[in-house]
Amino acid sequence: MNQQTNHAETTAPWHFWVIGVLALTWNSIGALDYTMTQTRNASYMSSFTPEQLAYFYSIPKWAISTWALSVWGGVLGSMALLLRRRWAVPVFAVSLVAMLPTFFQNYVLTDGLAVMGGAGALIFTAVIVIVGVVLLAYARNQARNGILR
Repeated sequence: MNQQTNHAETTAPWHFWVIGVLALTWNSIGALDYTMTQTRNASYMSSFTPEQLAYFYSIPKWAISTWALSVWGGVLGSMALLLRRRWAVPVFAVSLVAMLPTFFQNYVLTDGLAVMGGAGALIFTAVIVIVGVVLLAYARNQARNGILR
C-alpha cells in the first residue's frame, strides 16, 4: 500500500503535461523571434518598418544579453519542467528577472513604446511578464508537490 501512495504522489497530473508543452511552445516562439532578429533574417525582418529595424539594430549589447538570458532561460526552464527537474524553478526565476532590464531598456531608456506600436506593445510585454510569473509559480508548486525531482 505504501508503494501505491508514493507512486500516486509522484505521478504528474494531466495538466502538468499540457502546461509543459504550452510553456515550451510559448518560449520557443520567443527564442525564434530572438534568433531571427539577431541573425537579421531578411524574410522575418521584412515585416518591420524601417524605424523598427533601426530600433532593433541599435539595442545595446547588455540589453541583447539580458534578452537572450530571458528567452533561452524560458526555453531551458520549460524543458526542465517537462523533464520534471526541480531546477526549472531557479531557471524560470532567472528568466523572469532578466526580462526586467530588457524591458527597462525598451520602454524607459528608449522610445520603444512609440516605435513598436504604442499600447499594443505594452500589453504584449505585460502578457510576457504574466506568463513568466505564472510559469515560475507553477513550477514552484509542482516542486512543492513532489512532481519535480
